[in-house]
Amino acid sequence: MARTTRQPALDAPRGRSGMLQRAPQQQSSDRFGRFSEAFARAMGTSGFLIGMTIFVAVWLCWNIFMPPQLQFDPAATNFTLLTLILSLQASYAAPLILLAQNRQDDRDRVQIEQDRQRAERNLADTEYLAREVVALRMAVNEFSEQVLTRDVLRTELRALLDKLDNAEIEGGAAR
Repeated sequence: MARTTRQPALDAPRGRSGMLQRAPQQQSSDRFGRFSEAFARAMGTSGFLIGMTIFVAVWLCWNIFMPPQLQFDPAATNFTLLTLILSLQASYAAPLILLAQNRQDDRDRVQIEQDRQRAERNLADTEYLAREVVALRMAVNEFSEQVLTRDVLRTELRALLDKLDNAEIEGGAAR
């Protein structure tokens, strides 16, 4: 008996090895991107700067004015722990801010492309409408040349009446 391989049903979703496996990676990447944007947005606020200033001021005051046994980062060591914390914050902040800027640049590029396409469509629509207006004007001018006005019609009718009168007079004189 020949062995047949079973074809997957086209209306059934793929297993874990297919496209469904890639979706969580994209979602995870997007989640991290949104986090980086939120982080960059928060760091750019006056609230963050005020909070950071208060944090550093409290840190410095605690480690300068408290008794030596309560100090955890003494001034004698030049506030090594504070320096380390601020350096660590800066080393994480810079790449996150750059990532947020790159995502914004990508969104701007897409928006610019959409604006360009919209402008091209608007230009094409405007040119089409301009051609239609010109065609309508030409049709109206052509039509107005063919239309009889009341005065022209009266003049033509009077001329015909005069011809008829002249024909009657000549016909009556000939009889």
